[in-house]
Amino acid sequence: MKEMNWENNSNNPVQTLTNGDSEKISTSRFSSLLASKDRDYLLSSSEAEAEADQQVKISDLEGRVIGLYFSANWYPPCRNFNQVLVDVYDQLKSNGSNFEIVFVSSDEDLDAFNNYRKSMPWLSIPFSDLETKKALNRKFEVEGIPCLIILQPEDNKDGATFYDGVELIYRYGVEAFPFTKEKLEELQREERMRHETQTLKNLLTNPDRDYILGQPITRKVQVDSLIDKTIGLYFSAQWCLPGVTFTPRLISIYQKIKQTLEEKGGEDFDIVFVSNDRDQSSFDTYFGSMPWLALPFGDPSIKSLAKYFDVQGIPCLIIIGPDGKTVTKQGRNLINLYQENAYPFTDAKVELLEKEMEEAAKSFPKSEYHAGHRHELTLVSEGTGGGPFICCDCDEQGSGWAYQCLECGYEVHPKCVRAVAPGSTEGS
Repeated sequence: MKEMNWENNSNNPVQTLTNGDSEKISTSRFSSLLASKDRDYLLSSSEAEAEADQQVKISDLEGRVIGLYFSANWYPPCRNFNQVLVDVYDQLKSNGSNFEIVFVSSDEDLDAFNNYRKSMPWLSIPFSDLETKKALNRKFEVEGIPCLIILQPEDNKDGATFYDGVELIYRYGVEAFPFTKEKLEELQREERMRHETQTLKNLLTNPDRDYILGQPITRKVQVDSLIDKTIGLYFSAQWCLPGVTFTPRLISIYQKIKQTLEEKGGEDFDIVFVSNDRDQSSFDTYFGSMPWLALPFGDPSIKSLAKYFDVQGIPCLIIIGPDGKTVTKQGRNLINLYQENAYPFTDAKVELLEKEMEEAAKSFPKSEYHAGHRHELTLVSEGTGGGPFICCDCDEQGSGWAYQCLECGYEVHPKCVRAVAPGSTEGS
């Protein structure tokens, strides 16, 4: 799955198209968006064999909710999202919903375009029509892919065009349809209510299961036994290389936190693995390497939790407090920055750690030569050109202070710097 941040302006997911006059999305407007002087049709699903069967008149889209899907086969986050979008599309079509998707390709050649279309049950702009694809990218100011622009049958209402359909699909799935401002506000109200009434029990159990798995894998642990503990929900999978890299680090930090809490007495911490593995065997092997708990493989709660917490990339560590409420979704980042000192991951603890880092940074060298890089690295903070980054040494997230190469953008955590003399052959 993509590593991201998995943060797409989630506080304001509705915007109104402002370029041009407000007008109805009629047949003529669809034609102006999707047609060319030589073409008044779109390609249907690549499953159609005869060339004539592959053509759908643009006029047939009148009265439908349209998703303009900007994507490319070469980009893994697009392929990951494509699987999710296909599932949502199929469900909506089976329900008779008036929803259609038009693929706007950024593929590099016709073979890649055709191979990618094999996974798509919707419509496409022909690969050869470069001008229409460029015009759509300009009109909707597409800056990154995957991107899903939602157009309503009528665009003369406030908030009728949605620019972040990718996030809406990840967060709400089929429930987002028909992608109106009113529907989104309803879903947001329901989401706030669920978070306000959230408990560990309603997160981790369902009507058919009141337990999770322990070690060995056959041991059942009652969810009730975790109440009043700080709990980490660890979303990961054996096929995910960043997850496989992060898991040993998390195991080490977990064991240090457990040891410290045992010495103090009174508090407790545990982690529950929420698997995105592709088969039982992979789950068994991966979970077998972990010292904590897990939801059963394939449990329906797994998808529900990923959607509920808007998990768009793995590995991801969500922290739940002793009161059953969400403490932070940034557990992985806090582990990378502060190791075991991040516990209990609260805002108050993070604020204290940030102040300590600010104080410690006063004694950091203003520049360093790092064993893994040939250029000089300069110390930066969020206020002096730094910000969220992926450390080029440990491949993990970072924020705040960093050593950055002003020539090529290479960036490492201060703790990852292995200082060498200028010109040393250790640098690469």
